[in-house]
Amino acid sequence: MDFSLTDEQELLLESIDEFAERYFDEDTIKDMYKNHGCPDEIGEAYRDAGFGYMGLPESVGGIDTDYLTLALMTERLYHKTGCMTPFMTAMLAMKDIADFGTEEQAQMIVDAYNESGRCAAALGISEPAAGSDNNGMTTVVKKQEDGTYIMNGQKTWVTNGAVAQFFLIIAKDEDPAYENKSYSMWLVPADSEGISVGLLEKVGQQAIAFTDLFLDNVKLTEANRVGEAGKGFYLLMKNFEFERCLVVAQGLGQAQAAMDDAANYVSERNVFGRPLATNPLVRDLLVEAETILENVRTYLYKCCWMLDNGQSIRSEVAMLKRYATKGCTRVADIAMSLYGGIGYTEEVRIGRIWRDLRGNEFAGGAVEVMSYIAGREIVKKYKKN
Repeated sequence: MDFSLTDEQELLLESIDEFAERYFDEDTIKDMYKNHGCPDEIGEAYRDAGFGYMGLPESVGGIDTDYLTLALMTERLYHKTGCMTPFMTAMLAMKDIADFGTEEQAQMIVDAYNESGRCAAALGISEPAAGSDNNGMTTVVKKQEDGTYIMNGQKTWVTNGAVAQFFLIIAKDEDPAYENKSYSMWLVPADSEGISVGLLEKVGQQAIAFTDLFLDNVKLTEANRVGEAGKGFYLLMKNFEFERCLVVAQGLGQAQAAMDDAANYVSERNVFGRPLATNPLVRDLLVEAETILENVRTYLYKCCWMLDNGQSIRSEVAMLKRYATKGCTRVADIAMSLYGGIGYTEEVRIGRIWRDLRGNEFAGGAVEVMSYIAGREIVKKYKKN
């Protein structure tokens, strides 16, 4: 692995720095968290800078980008803003449609994004009784005598669900029974009759609206289907590995922002006539946090490098997400301790970052599930023939 950046990557990160400095002051961020969303002006600026097209195929107006560059871009955006943004999650849903749908479907999504700069698509997978246990899904699509389809069910934890123009929904074919493992993927306009959403109130990540999605006799046609019938969940699993990399990249960026603040604070804060940073216990905490950041960064880049070289990272990304999301929360926790009481107030952003990072331990698969996946693969790896 070569850790040096290309000239193009350096320029991209400089552009991200300029974008973050221009649009993400603390007052704006506080308003985003209060209003559960990103101002249209910022979304349009992100689109106009070309950031929103990265990772999408050139055939529909995207910018073909390797996985490592996307991770670098995500890490830097979250580092320099110190907050959650809706952009990378929105890109993932668009990428799913571009990867698995028809060119017409992909173009329709990109056109919607071109027009508004707002989230074009949101992914609907989880349900109230189906998180890690995907077979527990009961959202179902049934074919009618006239050749149309009717969808009924409920999704939850739909990221960007309040602003998305389309939903990419995984539903069972014909029968909601637990034993049915035939799923299809559907692209459904958000303004379709029978669709309604309800905002979920979360502990953190307030800048992104997560919603419940209610589907009541939503009428579909074959044109709404994405990919092959019965293969919807299999298709989506292909992109889960990179989704987990992006969750880690987001958390790494925010954890680095927390470290920036805390390390600077203890250098300036005098206690008993000396800078707090001279205290050996404080330095030990700084070393712990810095070690976590370096380990997460190295492992993240390795996983993206493996993806870019066509290698499977099923076990690696599960271990990465298990270690990294808990580790980044620990970094924010250390930062809060270094600030002392003020770190537990709204006067500084550490508490907000901590709340956001704690949620990443669930996003894209809970850390306990990651242990199950990685543990199973490790047993296979070391089992003697």
